Amino acid sequence: MVQLRNSVKAIIIQSDRLLTIKYVDPDGEWFSFPGGGQEAGETLHQALQRECLEELGIKIEIGTLRYIREYFGENHEFADHDSEAHQVEFIFICSIATPLPEMSMIKPDPGQVGITWLPVKDLTSYRLYPKFIRALLETAPDLSGPVYLGDVN
Repeated sequence: MVQLRNSVKAIIIQSDRLLTIKYVDPDGEWFSFPGGGQEAGETLHQALQRECLEELGIKIEIGTLRYIREYFGENHEFADHDSEAHQVEFIFICSIATPLPEMSMIKPDPGQVGITWLPVKDLTSYRLYPKFIRALLETAPDLSGPVYLGDVN
């Protein structure tokens, strides 16, 4: 049975670089925006603050809701193990409110191996998820364009 899940993500750009969470799988390195699932009783902002504290070890300042993305696992490259997923992601523009600590000072997600700043002008050359947003950030660094992205990966 498909379960609906809300998720929050942070777009943090500083000096033309995007702050990402780094993972490694059998295909190599891949990256995602900081963030994660909303828990019952949390607002979207509370969930994003908690997730960034866990994954990055920092407090953030949350700005504008920039993108809303739906993800139906059955429609994308991970369908073999993610077919039951239906996730709605709320992606906010954020900034860092406290300095980044050493990796050893944070509580990383399972599989998280680091924190990486990726150059915005080269995002399409990295395995950054959701992939659809890579080109949006590269071509519109002012973050203009659509808000609702639909079912994209």
